[in-house]
Amino acid sequence: MHTRRHLIAFSLATTMLAACSSVPTMTDRPPIVFMHGNGDSAALWQTTLWRFESNGWPSDRLFAPDQPFPLARDDDSVAQPGRSSTAESMAFLKAEVERVLKATGAAKVVLVGNSRGGNTIRNYVQNGGGNRVVSHVVLGGNPAHGIWAVKGLREGSEFSGLSPFMQRLNAPKNAAGDEVTPGVKWLTLRSDNNDKYAQPDGVWIGAKGTATLIGFDGPALKGATNIVLPGADHRESSFSPAAFDATWRFLTGQAPRTLQPVAEPTVTLSGRVTGLGLDPLNPATGAFANNLPLAGARLAIYAVDATTGARLSNPAWEQAIGADGRWGPFSAQTTAAHEFVLSAPGYATTHIYRSPFPRSSSVVQLRPERFAEADRDAKALVIFTRPRGYFDAQRDLMRLDGQRELPGVPPQGAGVSSAKLKLASDASRSVAAEFNGERVTGQSWPAAQGHISVLELTY
Repeated sequence: MHTRRHLIAFSLATTMLAACSSVPTMTDRPPIVFMHGNGDSAALWQTTLWRFESNGWPSDRLFAPDQPFPLARDDDSVAQPGRSSTAESMAFLKAEVERVLKATGAAKVVLVGNSRGGNTIRNYVQNGGGNRVVSHVVLGGNPAHGIWAVKGLREGSEFSGLSPFMQRLNAPKNAAGDEVTPGVKWLTLRSDNNDKYAQPDGVWIGAKGTATLIGFDGPALKGATNIVLPGADHRESSFSPAAFDATWRFLTGQAPRTLQPVAEPTVTLSGRVTGLGLDPLNPATGAFANNLPLAGARLAIYAVDATTGARLSNPAWEQAIGADGRWGPFSAQTTAAHEFVLSAPGYATTHIYRSPFPRSSSVVQLRPERFAEADRDAKALVIFTRPRGYFDAQRDLMRLDGQRELPGVPPQGAGVSSAKLKLASDASRSVAAEFNGERVTGQSWPAAQGHISVLELTY
């Protein structure tokens, strides 16, 4: 992990925050609701939840819901199967907040959002009554002024700075011209220049050489406390140690005791199995991400040798997935690496390799893969993925199967979070992946028999 690289001095910010009389005390911790981003799931908050727990925030006051259809519409005003509008996303968050308030008896909640989740939070606080029940908001990598603001370029998208939705959100709220709803404390976290969705050039939206009319400071909001995390990529602005450090200080006025998860003596894992498309069991309905349960899938979990990925025994857990998509609870050893094997009609048998879990988690979300046409020529396919950040060839120390250059990762910029390794042999063997000190090793499996391997980073 590269904790030190992204940590910055927070002395000025801490001084500003200490002056906020409404900062919750260490003995009065309100519930926090975490809102994921476009196409994502609650699983991305796993390490953030661990860090909050490790610093004393009660786990039963931390909530990370899954929006069923997490992808935004191409045009917010036009219904699109499998996509959600800004209004639908706001209604989902509103219902979750009301559920949390009822379950905890709290008067107010804290909202923390990544990327599109920040749009949803801002909309709810401004237009959905959230200003009455939200005390603090933290937005990481939120495209607060859009990802582009070009006349004639998809102006109906919620990600256009010229969209009616974005124009309403950013309209001045007072004589000072503040863009945030008053009565709520606001923090934005952004990169200095490494967020793929806050770039002056349109390279990451398929328009290289075209000005987006959005600057590196696009996620900052007038009227909020705005903090820059040098070198952070789009997802790291929410999920990195530096992002947690800034968030904790904002909520408590104090430095956290630790930036890393503190290991528990015993670990219990659970989560959901989800699929792709409008109907997860019908490949003809699309290959886009959703958070719908993949009923009828089967899950097997094996303990594996962390250095080779080889199985150490028979399955430690087996389960048929029911209508709610839930799996677990599974009791794991904190020192054991695991292979999660998912099988379901219309999907490849997917072998997901994970390094040991230091703490329990109820958001170990699992999704099987499908073969892309471009990968049909592979004898074996291994996907190396980093859900909570991107790969940056200039910034990061990376290696996949002994090679420093990752397939599909450009030589400059942080905009790709996975790499596909196509092997010329179907003979099973160990494949190791490394990223800034974290290492995951798995086994390759024959593609001709419908298998895909996934090496998934935790940090």
